[in-house]
Amino acid sequence: MHMDGEAGVKIPIYPILILSILLLYGILPLWAVIALSGWYLSLLYLEYYGYLEMWNLERVLGIVLMIRTSRGRVFLEYISKNRKFWRLFGEFSIWLCFLVMFGVVFLMIFAFVSSMNSPPQGSLPATDILFIPGVTSFVPFWWPALALVFTLLIHEYSHGIQARAHGMEVKSFGLLVAGPIPVGAFAEPEHMDMNMAPRRERLRLFAAGPAINLVATFIFLVILGFVSTGFVASNPGIHAIAIIDEGGADEAGIMPYDIITHVDGIEVPDYDSFSLQMDSLDAGDIIIFTVIPYSAEEGEWGISTEIPVTLGDKRQYYLDQCEGDVDCLSETNEVLDSYGIEEGEAFLGVSYPRSGTFQTDQFSVIFDDRYSSLEKIVIVTLTPLSMLGTPMSYDGQTMNIHERMMLEVDDDFILSPLGTGTVLSLFDFIFWLIWVNFLLGFLNLLPIIPFDGGHMVKDGTHSILSIVMRGSNPLRVEKLAGSISGLTTIAMLVVVVIPILMLIV
Repeated sequence: MHMDGEAGVKIPIYPILILSILLLYGILPLWAVIALSGWYLSLLYLEYYGYLEMWNLERVLGIVLMIRTSRGRVFLEYISKNRKFWRLFGEFSIWLCFLVMFGVVFLMIFAFVSSMNSPPQGSLPATDILFIPGVTSFVPFWWPALALVFTLLIHEYSHGIQARAHGMEVKSFGLLVAGPIPVGAFAEPEHMDMNMAPRRERLRLFAAGPAINLVATFIFLVILGFVSTGFVASNPGIHAIAIIDEGGADEAGIMPYDIITHVDGIEVPDYDSFSLQMDSLDAGDIIIFTVIPYSAEEGEWGISTEIPVTLGDKRQYYLDQCEGDVDCLSETNEVLDSYGIEEGEAFLGVSYPRSGTFQTDQFSVIFDDRYSSLEKIVIVTLTPLSMLGTPMSYDGQTMNIHERMMLEVDDDFILSPLGTGTVLSLFDFIFWLIWVNFLLGFLNLLPIIPFDGGHMVKDGTHSILSIVMRGSNPLRVEKLAGSISGLTTIAMLVVVVIPILMLIV
């Protein structure tokens, strides 16, 4: 279906209808729909008058511009010279990706079952189901957009390196953009080479993209850990995220993010020293806390002051939450006994007390001698998963904005000449490089065509069936492998899409 314009340009209305639906259901805001419509009409104009072909560009999927280039081929030939190494990396990629794929499928099925058993009560803005820098509520524009370009480039370049390492020709590389936003990238191997390549080699090629993103995730995680070691607290001490009503801190007037620097005259520059000092006190003690008050309106800390605080009883506080319920009291007593919380233990009445460098300490673990090698490996392995929720929790920020203002660069740190603001910006960029690389690698391993994981499942299934059905007609094996791959794609789409729909409907 087309509409004929005055200049003879045929305008397919399907993309316009799709944009209208996205606007109607709130998936894209009005300004984004207007911008994409203008972009779409501009592409049609340039395509009709031959400019796109002249510039070696191509319009695909309606509003997406495919930017081709062959400039990277010289570097590709250079970097892929060591074919033995890259073939070994391809083999490693297969095992890594199938291992992670099992984890991805498990998490998706777990999320699906959880959604069925306990439907989410709240709703997610429709714009948040797509990862679009500047549009998704928890994804700002600049750092995520730059991280996305880099991530897409190394992903596709890794495919290209595997192609060359196995003797396949690569026609071109390119980037897919919708306006200023990168939405994909591609390496274009010769179609005939791909079809004729052994399935093991194709598996290596498909696996190389997600694998390089996962490897890059942990390389950047180490770099982020190093950058994090350079931060210190502007005012060493501890602070609380929230104050418990009618607790000692609340009655004394201590507020969230107020920095406690001394307890009864003893300096407490971090959580460990604060905890040690509190353990030496008893419920009912009246203790002088030295506090630097925080003004949320002005976003800054005031002058240090001394505040007397009457400490509460930690065990009694938790028992009081039961409000006399016998079963609750019995269960709570058991839990308190298991944690060794006894009657008379001092309780300040604050939630989540932590050091001023808490936000960066969680990344500098790899350089912390207090942890064993095994503990570091476990923490670093799980950190990317925990990072996925950080921008959602902090409105698109890489850390709590109040705690961010508590940081400064240590004068002895190698990057200190850059200043605190620049090093924090570097922290942000590396954070988003980790976030985007992990998300792209993770999602690309969903066993859904056309994702790399879907192609891997199809070729992997074919290889297994070729062994199990040895002697059978190759066309029958090919058809069965395709059927299994198709059913897997449909099943995973159901598992992935239904929980998302439950969040936005």
